[in-house]
Amino acid sequence: MKTITSLSKTLLTLLFSASAALFVPMEAGAAPQANAAVAALPDFTDLVEKTGPAVVNIRTTQRVKQGANQGMPGGDDEEMQEFLRRFFGMPAPQQPNQPSQPNRRKKQVPEDHEEEVPRGVGSGFIISPDGYVMTNAHVVEAADEVYVTLTDKREFKAKIVGADKNSDVALVKIEGANLPHLTMGASDKIRVGEWVIAIGSPFGLDNTVTAGIISAKARDIGDYLPLIQTDVAVNPGNSGGPLINMRGEVVGINSQIFSRSGGYMGISFAVPIDEAMRVADQLKSSGKVTRGRIGVQIQEVTKEVAESLNLPKAQGALVGRVEAGSPGEKAGIEAGDIITKFNGVTVEAANDLPRMVGATKPGTRVAVTVWRKGVARDFSVVLAELDADKPAKKGEKKQKDKAEQSSNALGLSTSDLSDEQKKELKVEHGVMVENAEGAAQWAGIRAGDVILRVKDTDINDAKQFNALVAKLDTKKPIPLLVQRGESSQFVLVKPAAQ
Repeated sequence: MKTITSLSKTLLTLLFSASAALFVPMEAGAAPQANAAVAALPDFTDLVEKTGPAVVNIRTTQRVKQGANQGMPGGDDEEMQEFLRRFFGMPAPQQPNQPSQPNRRKKQVPEDHEEEVPRGVGSGFIISPDGYVMTNAHVVEAADEVYVTLTDKREFKAKIVGADKNSDVALVKIEGANLPHLTMGASDKIRVGEWVIAIGSPFGLDNTVTAGIISAKARDIGDYLPLIQTDVAVNPGNSGGPLINMRGEVVGINSQIFSRSGGYMGISFAVPIDEAMRVADQLKSSGKVTRGRIGVQIQEVTKEVAESLNLPKAQGALVGRVEAGSPGEKAGIEAGDIITKFNGVTVEAANDLPRMVGATKPGTRVAVTVWRKGVARDFSVVLAELDADKPAKKGEKKQKDKAEQSSNALGLSTSDLSDEQKKELKVEHGVMVENAEGAAQWAGIRAGDVILRVKDTDINDAKQFNALVAKLDTKKPIPLLVQRGESSQFVLVKPAAQ
């Protein structure tokens, strides 16, 4: 249509009037509002000036024995993979006066010659004016020499006072006086959403500052410590550096990141400084950390397991295995027990128990409450000392030729255990699974497993087991205490679903 009606003219007039309003110059009164918005943003400049000098770069080396006619070690790729696997630390950068690794010619060296080679770099921070430096245990792990460099470029050869792998905390010492140092805060008083900064050496770039907020206070991803989650950007080399609040206090040690690429992906974790200082105090006094030990393997208590065992609430730690000769076995704790209280304190989740036990001095007698067969029972346990990095033993049971029983309502064919099998499996009762199908197979039970208990009833032989199953209400999930290898757990079989 070539002509414009009066209505169209009116609409166009309104449209151009509105458009013109978009280009009206900003009035003078709008500037203070913008300035106020900028002023509301956090300013980290004074904070960084105050705390930066106490943050250090940590460089580690190893002494490697060189064989005759052997080239200099070229383990850069291996070190990078190792540190990226741990998420932090990185191989020391190539020195300017060294040729690149592929072009390096083999060097004739004596057969017993030891060469000091770079291992990795990380971060740390000074916690006292006399030179105690805190960092991560994995930063100094397997290091023969540790070098600490301050922001004023002074470098010190450090002594490793002690390192604790379980908490990933290490303490090293440099010789100095009146050194810049940081103030420790209270990690139990941090609040989700508050601003924090990290200072460290990502990729070897000394004293890099990044900022973010606390995302969560206690993430259960560590065996002995709940970690602080933040969105502060940290990368390989930040490990061991401080997490600092707006008051200039250390609230954590940057320790881990969640990553699928080896680099920062928006989630990082820090060791709470309260726990780290307790570890550091033990390292300083004795060079090691001692923790209590019960000697049980535990699992989470699910809502379904709690309901099936008439436990009032899904809480506590389900005992999957009790080590032979351990304090737990001596006290009478059994596989299938649910530990609900330790020394009078409620065990809310399975991860709480190792922390409670680990924080208790070995040799201490404590009261342990367990839920067994629908009844709460108390045991007195004398804690032993935890052996660092003690590997759990693994084993598989040998199946014996036994006459198979007919499959029951759960889909299980079982056989009696001989005295020899009971001794080998370290059980006093139970039946061997010869075949699992239907509901039992769907639940994950397989041949070779041992059924120890149905709900609250111990199983002695296959005849008793089948008779008991025949009387159960198969419209409800049925909890079976099943042992596989040296571990036990409750398995819920739901025959009605099949």
